[in-house]
Amino acid sequence: MPPDAEQTAADLRLTVGRLVRRREASTLPPSTMAVLGRLDRDGPQTVADLATAERVSHQAMTRRVGGLVDAGLAAAAAATPGADRRRKPLELTDAGAATLREQRSLRSTHLARAIEARLSPAEQRTLAAAIPLLERLAEE
Repeated sequence: MPPDAEQTAADLRLTVGRLVRRREASTLPPSTMAVLGRLDRDGPQTVADLATAERVSHQAMTRRVGGLVDAGLAAAAAATPGADRRRKPLELTDAGAATLREQRSLRSTHLARAIEARLSPAEQRTLAAAIPLLERLAEE
């Protein structure tokens, strides 16, 4: 008999949440990483688009984006002809892209060390085999 899907979902949500919130390897807050990652994956976006995607208020995203712009990690994208100038999209700067790569590398290295230290070779294979299943669950 397969495990109870509701319980599996609850356990998975809690465990993945704890895993994602681990901050030992990162020097940037998760909210900053989320915005940098979204700009990297999805390209230039307005503050309103980012706020909607991250499920925060426009005001909160304006503050978050302001910090990224002040730090040189994001900047206003070049205007496209006919675009509403009041809705300026933001994009990653070269420094933002480099910072994102560095942070991702730090997190991956930290996680790889934990996998090697805490999981047996058989458990490591099981974890690797589960990744395609998790990817399917993550599809929108």
